[in-house]
Amino acid sequence: MVKAIAGVANTGQDPNFCGYIFAQSNWYAFGRLAWDPTLSAEQIANEWIRQTFIKPKGITPTAYEQNFLIPVKDMMMSSRETAVNYMMPLGFHHIFGGSHYGPGPWENSIRRPDWSPVFYHKADKNGVGFDRTRNGSANVDQYHEPLASQFNSLETCPESLLLWFHHLPWDYKLSSGRELWDEICLHYDKGISQVEEYKKMWAKLKPYVSESIFNEVSEKLDIQKNDAEWWRDACVGYFQTFSNKELPAGVRPLNIPIDSLMNSRVKSNRYGMPYHDENHKPIIIKHL
Repeated sequence: MVKAIAGVANTGQDPNFCGYIFAQSNWYAFGRLAWDPTLSAEQIANEWIRQTFIKPKGITPTAYEQNFLIPVKDMMMSSRETAVNYMMPLGFHHIFGGSHYGPGPWENSIRRPDWSPVFYHKADKNGVGFDRTRNGSANVDQYHEPLASQFNSLETCPESLLLWFHHLPWDYKLSSGRELWDEICLHYDKGISQVEEYKKMWAKLKPYVSESIFNEVSEKLDIQKNDAEWWRDACVGYFQTFSNKELPAGVRPLNIPIDSLMNSRVKSNRYGMPYHDENHKPIIIKHL
């Protein structure tokens, strides 16, 4: 039985508080779960979309559902895993930069090593991942059974959590038959491709929304695509310095050399939010 629910809201100064129409769905989901914690994410998404967007005149309800409501819901339902793919797949965690927004897997704090990305991914020439098993830190035993034993075993640990619980060699074979290094690269590449598909999908939805909403979402998707490439260049480029392996076939080449990224920072405001240029790319500047 759920007896309480709590959340953190970063309310801004925008007229809609969230700064972005789709960000409002998070607040809506929190409120709905507070009233009914049995609701699924899909049910909440259905409600939110129907209450947020208005069916244009001259379009039948069936056509509106097939051509707009379902595609928008598909984008929302897959958006979390898309972000995981291009940011921290396979159990990577806490590999963002100091602002908590962009990538920084190379960052290392002397004052608080346990706040540093290098503390969490433990990359070296032999492999990557944090060994939290009973042969490592034994933090796996903070979980109740049967989860503790499930996560402790390589045979039963979900691959989505693999590098959170295990330090594995770069050539470790996953269920796909591919080596860990190849799988890491493919996840980052897939994340970019997924955002590109969102951009194509949203372009088809222009007749169903106002010009202001269409332009707002289009701009956000441009930023997301460029940020996804930034994350991929930083993380794959950095981990490649340890794996010394080539990018697998089918993966697009990196845009920015890792040495350049490691010796630079993103231009940001006082809250750590990065600035983007006229092409919606993050503004990367050299360290002083």
